[in-house]
Amino acid sequence: MTSPSLQPGSLWQEALQTWNTGGWAMIAIAVTALAMFGLGLRVWLEVAAFGHRGVKLSDLPRWLEQAHLREGRVGDLVSDFAACDSLDAVQSRLASVQASQIRPLERELKLMKVCVSAAPLLGLLGTVTGMLTTFAALSEGSGGDQTMSAIAGGISEALVTTMTGLVIALPGLFFQYVLGRKFAEYRHFLDRLETMCRQRLLRRSMVA
Repeated sequence: MTSPSLQPGSLWQEALQTWNTGGWAMIAIAVTALAMFGLGLRVWLEVAAFGHRGVKLSDLPRWLEQAHLREGRVGDLVSDFAACDSLDAVQSRLASVQASQIRPLERELKLMKVCVSAAPLLGLLGTVTGMLTTFAALSEGSGGDQTMSAIAGGISEALVTTMTGLVIALPGLFFQYVLGRKFAEYRHFLDRLETMCRQRLLRRSMVA
């Protein structure tokens, strides 16, 4: 039998009460968290949708020569590169891919990094405002229940915002690291594809 203190409604009420004790800084932390994980999720989906991890680099030469092997978005990109008939065309195609896919993802990863850094700082800002509330209650209060309640509220605000900022930043930092690795693999695939296309054109020119 579920304990009354562990019921979903009770947990939600306790979480909401804890949230409210954090003050206005909790709103800024929540906005930062939504932006951070929203950007991270978009980068994750975009890189995963490309499908390059399902293609071995050793298979790329066959993909360039045999059109029937190409499939998905990565296959369309290989077809675009395979259709290039000069080194300038390969360079132009790579520049187009960088402008349309690489740079937008780089910007979003940088914004995510800013959000990861901002979350604990916002928590620290909430800590400062909470301590100011505590000191104000100590200096103005007479030691009654109202004063003790104000002191407890200030301390709670300071601790809750600090904890929330760290709770947001730590998984965000790990998520950013994973996305950075996936994005690096994506860029490596594009660089490898460009190199193979250049080598292919050079071999053709030597044969001709």
